[in-house]
Amino acid sequence: MSKKQLRRTTLVAVLLAAVTTATAQGAVSASAEASTARPSAAAPSAVRGIEDDVARSLAVSLADAGWRSQVRSAALSSAQVDVQDLAARATTRSGKALIPAVRDADRRIAAAKGLAASTGSLLRVRLGDASMREDLTRGAVPLVAAAPADDDAETITAYDSQGRAHTLDARKVPQLPVYVVDIDVSKALAAGLGVLRTEFAKHGVATPGPQSRQAAGGWWSTRVTSVELADDEEPWIKGDAEVYTLVTGFGLDGKVRVDTVDMPYLNSDGVVYYPNQILVNWSNYKYNLADAVMMEDDGDTNYQALAQALTTALLTITDQGAYIPLVNAVLAAIPTSWWTDDPDYVDSWYTLSRSDSGRRNGAAGNGWMTVEPYFVEQF
Repeated sequence: MSKKQLRRTTLVAVLLAAVTTATAQGAVSASAEASTARPSAAAPSAVRGIEDDVARSLAVSLADAGWRSQVRSAALSSAQVDVQDLAARATTRSGKALIPAVRDADRRIAAAKGLAASTGSLLRVRLGDASMREDLTRGAVPLVAAAPADDDAETITAYDSQGRAHTLDARKVPQLPVYVVDIDVSKALAAGLGVLRTEFAKHGVATPGPQSRQAAGGWWSTRVTSVELADDEEPWIKGDAEVYTLVTGFGLDGKVRVDTVDMPYLNSDGVVYYPNQILVNWSNYKYNLADAVMMEDDGDTNYQALAQALTTALLTITDQGAYIPLVNAVLAAIPTSWWTDDPDYVDSWYTLSRSDSGRRNGAAGNGWMTVEPYFVEQF
């Protein structure tokens, strides 16, 4: 069993336990429990389909030697290249011909991810592996592929300059260069977290400000001093995922609240990071307990769907005068398709308290973090 499969097996156990607990507490509706407890096969990713179309179009355009040289120079000088900007700066007809299709693809991807059309360009192209640089520099004609949605994919489809499809081994770096069409997940995550915050505030589950309770001279927080995620042995073609955490608890008004915390430094699994990042602002919470659910966006997350699912589930939970773990409701609310192929769920931490200090392992066994109380002083 691979580490990724083990993570999913553990995840199913956590989810089933969460649904059982949520049922006992009356926190999640029967329909949500049923859909989560009996996941169905995921629909093909709209984002990946759009990326695949762009990959094939870009591959065909590379039959033009002048345009191929321009793309090569861009790919060798940058870790990732904005496809729309690259086409706009094209000096050949083949490159310029891509502009309408790429702009339309960017708009469709934004819509598929629940982002505003004003988000701008999201498509990027990059070299699949550093080992390909030498052959590309020598002038080899590269294939073009879309990044796969499934971390466990065994094969990848790539296109040549005639538009023909080639099957590549997802675990073995090919001998010829491959351009990878993917999403700028950093930009998408920034826009997506904005969507989540707006939707949470609109439904009253993330209302800061006047309700915050601050001690004289500042406020207490929980700070992450180090964190590591398990090594999932992702295929060579996969890029970095962008990680964020949903911190949940009861606000001072007794309503469920959610705070989003971006963790842009968590680029690689199996690496210990030392961020000294504030995770929980306790002045916003009624109880001395909060939960944390860590997620990732590797390209296909729909933030509108996530926000709607979470607010629908969390608004059914009322303050009973004692703390109720909210990880259960968050896990049960996540769209069913996210539990198949490539989960956007990373791990979760139950009942973090203001006094917690030291290592806390995630419930799904996919990560750990060390935390400490930290007092944020006012000027």
